[in-house]
Amino acid sequence: MAWVITRLCRDCVDQACVDVCPVECIYTYTGDDKERFPNQLYIDPDECIDCGACEPECPWEAIFEDVSVPSVCEDDTALNAQIMEDKDNFEVMPHDESESPTPEQIAENKKKWGVDA
Repeated sequence: MAWVITRLCRDCVDQACVDVCPVECIYTYTGDDKERFPNQLYIDPDECIDCGACEPECPWEAIFEDVSVPSVCEDDTALNAQIMEDKDNFEVMPHDESESPTPEQIAENKKKWGVDA
């Protein structure tokens, strides 16, 4: 079992989860195919040790256990797994101390992607 970063991270990309990952399995895409790999963070399922440290740190509530990913985001599980096919275009991103979102911003983001709050 692994954790999955869902579309709730797209264009939000807060790196708080990166800082707490003990095995550094959370990556950002550095390649040119932005259609295939949208602007979000990705968890390598082969490297994830299922510790769950990342989930409570995500201010956008975008991280789920693979068995608990909301149905509207189920494609995101396969998207995270695609990191293994193109690993040379991913890197661990350092935390940038961005401001945490407000509860209203989190609710609006979930609404945008059709995820029940």
